[in-house]
Amino acid sequence: MQLAVIGGATCTPQQDKLAYEVGSEIARRGAVLLCGGRGGVMAAASRGARDEGGRTVGILPGESPVTSPPNPDIELALYTGMGQARNQVLVLSAEGVIGIGGSWGTLTEIGLALKHRIPVVLVESWQLEAPDGESEPLLMNAGSAPEALELAMAAAKMRSDR
Repeated sequence: MQLAVIGGATCTPQQDKLAYEVGSEIARRGAVLLCGGRGGVMAAASRGARDEGGRTVGILPGESPVTSPPNPDIELALYTGMGQARNQVLVLSAEGVIGIGGSWGTLTEIGLALKHRIPVVLVESWQLEAPDGESEPLLMNAGSAPEALELAMAAAKMRSDR
């Protein structure tokens, strides 16, 4: 299973700790961590996954390591030359998305994932609801790393069983 972790290139110490825990949980459960490959939440999640022996893939905005240096815990760096449009590649490559903190780029990734019916679990991130007031079953909130993984993996499995 491939799970994307999305969030800001800068983050609070609490978000850093949470992203590390999410990355660790992804690796412990045998999934591959996908992220934007840069700093902040992406670096913390990658570090957590690698510390547990997990696989990490960074979908980077630039054309090369010179224009888009990956964080040191990215095992496989994919250079897109697409800038922020790489967000589409990232979410479409994932079976589930976990958002931690973040800003406008994170919000675009959440929107793209939901548009393509990919489940999203938010932890200390955007507080969102469907514009029509209806519940969005693919948009969930979690209070911890283990809960985020339980929700994301269960939703991704249900999606793949269809």
